[in-house]
Amino acid sequence: MQKEQLFATLSEALAANDKRAVRAELEQMHAADFALAVNEFNAPLAAKLLDLLSLPDHAEVFPYLVPQMQADIAAQMPRNELAALFSQMESDERADLFNQLSKEQQQSLLPGLAQAEREDVRRLASYPEKTAGAQMSSDYATLRSHWTVRKALQRLRLEAPDKETIYQTYVIDGDRHLVGTISLRELILSNPESLVADIMLTEVVFVRVDEDQEDVAEKIRHYDLLALPVLDSAERLVGIVTYDDAMDAVVEEATEDAHKSASVAALEAPMATVSSWELYRKRVGWLVLLVFGALLSGAGIAHFEEIIESNVALVFFMPLLVGAGGNAGSQSAALMVRALATGEVEMKDWVKVLGREIFVAGALGLTMAFAVFGLGLFRGGPDIAITVAAAMVCVVLAGSLIGLCLPFILSRINMDPATASGPLVTTIVDAIGVVIYLGFATVVLGLTL
Repeated sequence: MQKEQLFATLSEALAANDKRAVRAELEQMHAADFALAVNEFNAPLAAKLLDLLSLPDHAEVFPYLVPQMQADIAAQMPRNELAALFSQMESDERADLFNQLSKEQQQSLLPGLAQAEREDVRRLASYPEKTAGAQMSSDYATLRSHWTVRKALQRLRLEAPDKETIYQTYVIDGDRHLVGTISLRELILSNPESLVADIMLTEVVFVRVDEDQEDVAEKIRHYDLLALPVLDSAERLVGIVTYDDAMDAVVEEATEDAHKSASVAALEAPMATVSSWELYRKRVGWLVLLVFGALLSGAGIAHFEEIIESNVALVFFMPLLVGAGGNAGSQSAALMVRALATGEVEMKDWVKVLGREIFVAGALGLTMAFAVFGLGLFRGGPDIAITVAAAMVCVVLAGSLIGLCLPFILSRINMDPATASGPLVTTIVDAIGVVIYLGFATVVLGLTL
């Protein structure tokens, strides 16, 4: 069913207060698809709609709502209802929602939770955003190395309904130190009387609670894992990050990088739901800054005003040259930002990458110079053609090197390299391109400033 059709159906059911109709729609689809339609309602109506569901279904749909919608609905719920919802949610989703509540709401909610849930929420919510600790779930299964396979399977049967995954289980000692891991497949295929210690893997890939979520996702991808154990500073197992949570982090980081590459601050909600004021606020800062950056180009043009007046044909090629430099710079920046993000290139590769970029950019500049030389002859004669061709080589080379170096520099000073893409590189290269082009014109055409 299309989202629009589902929205209409749910609107009718909500108007009639028809619980059966709402629940019937959810039974026919995944909770994530149901949540897409719920997101189309305003928060008060969405809250009323979710109230028509059973508590387990409510808890299943709720995490798929956009964060702002979750916070708005939670703010309207009585404490006892919100506490009941929390008790049905998975641990990591509980912590995410808790962090979206105001301090007053958090303090009001905590007394309504069971002690174990209260301590779990506090612990998971205490980790910094975008770290493994903030991503992890405490709903994982553990075994002991001295157990038999038979006992291990019996334990997993009892724990399975409450755990996020049992396909990979972690073996711990009495102090919760991680000593091994074992898959459900290995347990099923092993002799029931074998010891877990004899069949578990002792070389376990793990992450620390303070590791960046991008590094967590990269390890899950690199080792092709369903989940990744998280250890604290004392080497104790404190949680797991599952592949679906890692995928959410990848999408979040990719979205943030895409916004930064266009000089837009990160949005706190999907673009379809974010307010006009929020869009304005996130975009205006960089636009104003880049406007003043563009004044450098204007200053360069003003400085060479005499030569432009004497050779009007130079103006025809100015957009072409600065555009070529900006495009080359954006290409280099995009390649370098991605390479740094995936770990393909590190700071120690600087000299090697720089040398190769000089060669490639030089070849690109010569190719483009050859392409515009004939146009220069046609529009302004040999002197203009030589000026345009020579400037093209230098502008493309300069743009490419700026696009390459800026991500490295930003990474070195602990800023996000994604900021170096798009408008920022183009603005810098435009100013430099104007100076290079008109400087060449001054030399080749034999004029004085």
